[in-house]
Amino acid sequence: MPVQYEGIRQEHVAVRTRAGLFDVSHMGQIETAGPDAEAFLQHLVSNDVTRLSDAGAQYSVLCREDGGVLDDLFSYRLGDRFLTVTNAANHERDVAWFEAHAAPFDVTVTDAADRHAMLALQGPEARAVLARHIDGDAPARMHTTRARVAGAECLVCGTGYTGEDGVELLMAPDDAEAVWDALTGDGATPAGLGARDTLRLEVCFHLYGNDLSEDRNPIEAGLAWCCKVETGFIGADALRHVDPRDLLAPFAFTGPGIPRPGNEVHTDHGTGVVTSGTHSPCLEVGIGMAYVPRAAAAAGTAIEVDVRGKRRSAEVRERPLYRKESADGR
Repeated sequence: MPVQYEGIRQEHVAVRTRAGLFDVSHMGQIETAGPDAEAFLQHLVSNDVTRLSDAGAQYSVLCREDGGVLDDLFSYRLGDRFLTVTNAANHERDVAWFEAHAAPFDVTVTDAADRHAMLALQGPEARAVLARHIDGDAPARMHTTRARVAGAECLVCGTGYTGEDGVELLMAPDDAEAVWDALTGDGATPAGLGARDTLRLEVCFHLYGNDLSEDRNPIEAGLAWCCKVETGFIGADALRHVDPRDLLAPFAFTGPGIPRPGNEVHTDHGTGVVTSGTHSPCLEVGIGMAYVPRAAAAAGTAIEVDVRGKRRSAEVRERPLYRKESADGR
């Protein structure tokens, strides 16, 4: 996946206003099947898998026993089995983690990454583009269906990581080129890794390795909503007692400058650190997320970010930073 095709800004705006297509085939997939598949995933991931409907999708995190985050995941229930999408850099470790915890369960764990190419069609016109190439109806948000797209058998998922409507398509690798050509030939703009990062940051979606890591727990990261500790997943006991000193807070600069990961954050309550930062093509200011002292994490709090030795003024904002109904993201 290239950083950009024609330019990050152009690709970003295309996704926000029309439709963009990402080749995310670097993502990994793990298939879980067998009589205990649901119970097994319930043991591993943080969300309540029993509430995942057939053909449904669910976001969760994978934790160590101490609550540190190993990865964030999307899982799809596909009849009597599950398909879990992993981050590329963590895929081998995730597969090993699944396999290491499978023994007490009647379950089969399969590394399915080589079976799939994955394309993400995102934007307000994404479904209109898809409709001209799909046999049948596209799934609703957070649901899946099987259908032929541009002649290829696909798992069509009503998910994405841009803050826009759209779908993610999983297909046999040999079919990806034809599907890509059909969708881009019908108006979907090719989009790369750079636009994927700016889009997800405008809506405050986490990036593993930046905003999530083994050194941070999901409560600090603002992901308590997908951590159902009553299910007893690995790490739940540790998370029951978390009283976070720091919280992950979104912010926007109130003057010039662009924040970058690692920049020190200064607040009236102590220091923090930027985990993600960029220039927002839609808000036209520097934006980011940072772990800051809990007392400094409320929206409206004034902070300063050290960019190359110069402190830049900023303000903690509510999530998401970008909203369609408001030009300045408030």
